Amino acid sequence: MNLDEALQTFITESRELLEEMENALLNVDLAGDQNEAINAIFRAAHTIKGSAGLFSLDHIVAFTHVVESLLDGVRDGTVALNDEMIVLLLSCCDYLSELTDALAAGRLDADPDMAPQGEMLLAQLRRHMDGETAEGAGDAALVLPAEPGVERIDQEPGHSDYWHISLRFGREVLQNGMDPIAFLRYLTKLGRIVGIATVPDAMPPADEMDAELCYLGFEIAFDSNADREAIAGVFEFVQDDAEIRIIPPHSKVSHYVDLIRALPEQGARLGEILVRCGSVTAQELAGALQQQSQRSEAEAPQQLGSILVDGGNVPPVVVEAALAKQRQVSEQKAQESRSIRVDSDKLDRLIDLVGELIIAGARTSMVGQHLQNSELQECTSALSGLVEEVRDAALELRMVKIGATFNRFQRVVHDVARELGKDIGLIVDGEDTELDKTVVEKIGDPLLHLVRNAMDHGIEAAGQRLANGKPAKGMIKLNAFHESGSIVIQVSDDGGGLRKDRILAKAIERGLIDPERKLSDSEIYNLIFEAGFSTAEKITNLSGRGVGMDVVKRNIQALRGSVDISSEEGKGTTVTVRLPLTLAIIDGFLVQVGSSVFVIPLDMIEECIEYATEPGQDYCNLRGQVLPFVRLRELFRLGGAATRRESIVVLKLGNQRAGLVVDTLLGEFQTVIKPLSPLFSEVRCISGSTILGSGEVALILDVAALMQSVSGKGTAILAA
Repeated sequence: MNLDEALQTFITESRELLEEMENALLNVDLAGDQNEAINAIFRAAHTIKGSAGLFSLDHIVAFTHVVESLLDGVRDGTVALNDEMIVLLLSCCDYLSELTDALAAGRLDADPDMAPQGEMLLAQLRRHMDGETAEGAGDAALVLPAEPGVERIDQEPGHSDYWHISLRFGREVLQNGMDPIAFLRYLTKLGRIVGIATVPDAMPPADEMDAELCYLGFEIAFDSNADREAIAGVFEFVQDDAEIRIIPPHSKVSHYVDLIRALPEQGARLGEILVRCGSVTAQELAGALQQQSQRSEAEAPQQLGSILVDGGNVPPVVVEAALAKQRQVSEQKAQESRSIRVDSDKLDRLIDLVGELIIAGARTSMVGQHLQNSELQECTSALSGLVEEVRDAALELRMVKIGATFNRFQRVVHDVARELGKDIGLIVDGEDTELDKTVVEKIGDPLLHLVRNAMDHGIEAAGQRLANGKPAKGMIKLNAFHESGSIVIQVSDDGGGLRKDRILAKAIERGLIDPERKLSDSEIYNLIFEAGFSTAEKITNLSGRGVGMDVVKRNIQALRGSVDISSEEGKGTTVTVRLPLTLAIIDGFLVQVGSSVFVIPLDMIEECIEYATEPGQDYCNLRGQVLPFVRLRELFRLGGAATRRESIVVLKLGNQRAGLVVDTLLGEFQTVIKPLSPLFSEVRCISGSTILGSGEVALILDVAALMQSVSGKGTAILAA
């Protein structure tokens, strides 16, 4: 890999680390183990600093060094992590992101225009560090907490009941910015150092000694209930610059044996068994494997278990138990997990080719039916089944989880809540729900506006919430789930809800509706999606100008989706967005009106019934329920007389039902969605087109728009 490729890798990894650091900062209060969250934040900063040093990016190294120093104080417990510091560290993440973006743009040195921002952040970081010194100056002078009776461990009675930790720090550990004593101090957070012996054997004569090199080692007896992995984690940042050997208490050997015997019945190598039960760490295993591979071909290969025992990493009885476990499952096949990265353009190309294959298959099937060749029809039927499987497999490749999009809003909620002076939290549910990557890429901005709008207009101030008997902290909830072949995304808040009277009065004032017209609650709430509509009493930096919600609706409709609102005054509001799982290929149902053929998404169809209604009526009785319907012939002003036997296709979208009156039912059809020309962008009730086997074009019906065209009919009929 050349230097440019390595630099691009650093940029990519830095962005991922900064994202992890940001998520850890936002969720540190919710973490079950706060120490682990703090360690994750520290690891991210430390890795960025170390990698930046490889490329001589001194301005990034200098900044992250100060961030790392403050985080080291938090890890030691000498600095308390509070809300102010979290906000500061989030700002540092933003600044590092800007430095990374500048690096990606080709700027390898410091940008003078960004220097004032960096100096301001460094001053705040040092202020927190100075606070640490002022508050804990006495503690800072202590290398280790005083323990009575600290002496060499070989003189400590009963040392077999303690962990034994052998440390030999590398020569360059000090030059790498690490303080060995700081690791020992941090070790005491997991337990009690019973005895410690300093090993100065590597010390050279005084005139040969280099003050920047480390020559010391330590032998430690450690009393703790922590497991091996937790203890090894203390030395994570020096594991490459030190020899670390951890031997568990002898009294726990039988416990490790029991753990090995209780492992799940699955194939595993000896090293994997020992790591899984906690007898050795992954680092110790890697070292043993390297030692095993370095033996010359002339030498007999040494068994891994022997290397681990000779190295003092694990007692012999534990290795014997692991070998017994390995023999027990040796004939079981190991599960392999393989994944590769594929350019999204290649996936798009694959979907396009599958679409053309479907169209060609439909043409072949039509030819077989026309020729009435039973053998050809049988072959085309088998081909259609295989093509459908290929289609489903190709579409699965484009499916991604929506959780990554949802996680973006943790930072949005945090920052907007501070700007508004409100206490607001975010709940995320259904993050494992999958949908097409194209839909995920385009739904982020509409969801962002809905979340910001809910925080600004929906959630009340803490004082008002307490007066209304609510918790002071408001909550925004993002939820996603599958329903009827679509994905449903809900943005909910527990705020004050929408006030119907104000919305209605504003709509009448602007001339959007007739004052005499009776509207349902849903129709009133949906008025907020009209262009320029706003009931806000004041304009803020976030909203209130009446722009945005109409754009949200337009963007969602461009994805062949729909948006609806439900609200209860004083309780909260829920915005429900329905989107297709994919924008490429769907299962459709063909219907015909006159000479025109239309496609209805199959997942939206509940059933088909025979048309039997009195002339002039726009509804029918469906098993005791009113079913409003629309005649496609009238809706699209198609010529010709209706057939003697018409049918009603019953559609269902959410909790709504409606019917479509058509002449003929043609059956199911694999539908390759083709976008309409911008010339037809304003045509209602049409969402796209497809090519039939005959080469003719059929229009795809927009079920959400059709539902709106018949909404209110059932209510009006019942009221009459």
